Amino acid sequence: MAEEYVQSLARGLAVIRAFDAANPELTLSEVARATGLTRAAARRFLLTLVELGYVHTDGRLFSLSPRVLELGYAYLSSLSLPEVALPHLERLVAEVHESASVSVLDMPDIVYVARVPTSRIMRVTISIGTRFPAHSTSMGRVLLAWSPPAELEAYFSRATLERHTSRTVTSRAALEAELGRVRSQGWAMVDQELEEGLRSIAAPVRDRAGRVVAAVNVSSHASRTTVESARRDLLPPLLAAAARIEADLHATGAGPRTALPATGP
Repeated sequence: MAEEYVQSLARGLAVIRAFDAANPELTLSEVARATGLTRAAARRFLLTLVELGYVHTDGRLFSLSPRVLELGYAYLSSLSLPEVALPHLERLVAEVHESASVSVLDMPDIVYVARVPTSRIMRVTISIGTRFPAHSTSMGRVLLAWSPPAELEAYFSRATLERHTSRTVTSRAALEAELGRVRSQGWAMVDQELEEGLRSIAAPVRDRAGRVVAAVNVSSHASRTTVESARRDLLPPLLAAAARIEADLHATGAGPRTALPATGP
């Protein structure tokens, strides 16, 4: 792979990824610092992206343009899973009155590909394409639990098990034990490990070959849902929704066009 690696492409993508919700506008120096590039290199990449229409600038500040959405649209438009899942998410939300989502794995993160929200329960706004660390999310635990051993080992070799709250699992041994429980019981619950007050429960979605290709979850605020009530009231409708999504995937042959790579951007 080293001979085929195009460093300039990797650096250009790193420049694009330097912008996020917390940093929608950046100066040249800030881009250089975020990417580890020299100011001269960062300037060349930024001006190239400006010329191609992916970045706007007022001469001092740089920001992404809507054209960047084209980069992800090719994947999303070929991914029929969201279209199949959406009506089932809507039915699930109408039943439990909590937000529901579907995500896929792009190690070391999960990526949201479908979502039906109710009230906002997180500080961060979740939309299609939002990424969260797999280790501290219920959908991430589901997707990691059924990852092939080689991919799971690759995950642990590169993932940073960052602490988000006092409850976050941050050791490999503890996470591996939790993944074993997820496989045994067939679902995952994360209790305020990504954000205080956020409790979520997730189930796997399998393709025709029985491979877990996605996860579906229901999330709620801890003030409304206890661990016990989540198991009692949210888990059965969630498992039923996962089964319906699977049935439609199997009937239509839909799903991700191809598996996401084990190593993300």
